[in-house]
Amino acid sequence: MTALAATPPAEARAAPGRFEVRLAHDATEIDAAQALRFQVFGEELGAWPLDGGGGRRRDVDRYDAVADHLVVLDHAVPDAPAVVGTFRLLGREQAACAGGFYSAGEFHLEPLLQEPGEVLELGRACVAPAARGLPVMHLLWRGIAEQVFLRGVTLLFGCASFPGADPRRCASALAWLRRHHLAPRALRPHALPHLRVPPEFEVGLECSSRPPHLPPLIEGGLRLGGFIGDGAAIDREFNTVDVLMMVRLHEVTGRYARHYARAFREQARSSGPFAGAVRG
Repeated sequence: MTALAATPPAEARAAPGRFEVRLAHDATEIDAAQALRFQVFGEELGAWPLDGGGGRRRDVDRYDAVADHLVVLDHAVPDAPAVVGTFRLLGREQAACAGGFYSAGEFHLEPLLQEPGEVLELGRACVAPAARGLPVMHLLWRGIAEQVFLRGVTLLFGCASFPGADPRRCASALAWLRRHHLAPRALRPHALPHLRVPPEFEVGLECSSRPPHLPPLIEGGLRLGGFIGDGAAIDREFNTVDVLMMVRLHEVTGRYARHYARAFREQARSSGPFAGAVRG
């Protein structure tokens, strides 16, 4: 998980049928998702170095070849629909093919991976600047909900980011998250020592009972009943401070569970066997 997500399930106005959410069908759609990621993470947020696409201005890494790419297509764009939002999805078998989960580069995941059932890592979340304020992230969450049902996922997880690699900028938020939303010990991953934010930025501060301003993706995870791992990691390549966010699906907050279960049932009724797309 990364940046620029809105808290689910936010509604916004858009022409009916304008947007479609589904897994990318082919290399062209994956390439468009990688171009969007480069635009957001590289050009907008200052990630560096970030061009695994051989100079084509694409964010590409080894996980892309085995992952599923959830995309939102905007059919209002002339000639061909544009990818305006994306999430990368990685399950256990896919991660094994890539040598592990992406998050394992920043966090020791062994406690989390002992969780029974299927787990799903969410990453590279972004929305095109022109599409923010439209229901793009809402549709991405609906697409994730459908994948959860289809795959029998019991746990969602991924890196969620604070912008900037200076932990002083997010110290109060880290302290608040640690005090109020730390994962159960048996499930709790921890940041790798060489990347971990110094403890004084997490536990050495007085922390208000009122939540601080949080990045939307972290706020959205908390609304779903999620929690964080032990410690935050500094990601200098992406110019962020990351926490490991987890959501146990059986603990999802009531109204969100009902909302996404209903969305999946509606899709199943309208499409018969899952067709892999939702229009909104």
